[in-house]
Amino acid sequence: MTSDPMKAFFELHRDLPREGPGEAADVAWAATIAGLPASAEIADVACGPGGDIASLLEAAPEGHVTALDKTAHFVEAARDVWQSDSRVTVLKADMARIMNSYDMIWCAGAVYFLGVTEALTAWRKSLRPGGVVAFTEPCWFTDDRSERAQKMWAEYPPMTDANGIAARVEAAGFETLATRKLSDAAWEGYFAPIDKRIAVLRPGADAALTAVLDEAEEEAATWRAHRDECGYLLSVVRLK
Repeated sequence: MTSDPMKAFFELHRDLPREGPGEAADVAWAATIAGLPASAEIADVACGPGGDIASLLEAAPEGHVTALDKTAHFVEAARDVWQSDSRVTVLKADMARIMNSYDMIWCAGAVYFLGVTEALTAWRKSLRPGGVVAFTEPCWFTDDRSERAQKMWAEYPPMTDANGIAARVEAAGFETLATRKLSDAAWEGYFAPIDKRIAVLRPGADAALTAVLDEAEEEAATWRAHRDECGYLLSVVRLK
């Protein structure tokens, strides 16, 4: 085991299927809202280990997915699975500077690294006419927020509600076509594998790894206890 916090983080997240909540139904829903053609060119931005690539290919079976992430560990994991599929290209690249043009830019749980308005503004040039951006963003679902839920999201002060997200979309010159609250199944698809990984790593974990495991355990417990207060909102947006 390691005393390095970042190495401890990757020790926990190694070989996980996803790096955030989501499910195949989210992708299918977004593709339907977008009217995505079967031959669509899709960018999977900040793809992590590639948990959404299969669903994106189902949405565009005659198309192509360019999956990118700036973390080498996740790029390698995605390439291990998809390197033999000609419909997929996996790149080590910064989500703020994507190239080429796409019918859909998909970003699950990472827009907040840039900001909604900032991300959409940066990606305008990479959208084909009529193209969409589909992204998930932390969202408050109520004004009655517990202290525990607020602590969970304390490191993300810009977190807002659905109206606030829509306003940020509007500020970038986009319109919101539809939104969808991520389901319990989408969250459990992320947390359940982490639960199992924590159980495996807990015995013999050093201080750095124990801290990472404790934080992940608390995050899952907080969401499970306060899921009506906070979660992710999936938005499908298009340039006006």
